[in-house]
Amino acid sequence: MGPRRRRPEPTPAQRAVALLTRREHSRKELQRKLEQRGIAAVDAQATVAQLDADGWQSDARFAESLLRCRAGSGYGPAYIRAELGMHGVPADLITAVLDAFDGDWVEVACGLLRRRSTRPSCTDPAARRKTAEFLLRRGFSMDQLRAALAMRRGE
Repeated sequence: MGPRRRRPEPTPAQRAVALLTRREHSRKELQRKLEQRGIAAVDAQATVAQLDADGWQSDARFAESLLRCRAGSGYGPAYIRAELGMHGVPADLITAVLDAFDGDWVEVACGLLRRRSTRPSCTDPAARRKTAEFLLRRGFSMDQLRAALAMRRGE
């Protein structure tokens, strides 16, 4: 047997597609990951732009995917908006994706409280405050928080 052949080094596009087959990535995230793998910033940017033009990468798909995932995990719109912003998704796209969400944020908050077995006491202000702070940290608005607490008391 002869010596083993070395695999050729993957191209930037091959590396990017390999990342995209695992899950959706934002443009900023994909470019950063390519650069971390030793690809020059100019080449990474050109590769991501070409993949976007060819439909392999889409910030809209990434935003919708992250929204579904985070909402399913009990996160509210403010948290999701901030996370999408950190991933470099444009503000107008974030607004459009959040506006198109077909779920009910109050129901998401109630589902989170049910999963955590958190039933706020009507008489214990400390427990109500703790539950309210938890929902606020998860990205729910005061209106959504009040509605969720009212629904939980009524169950």
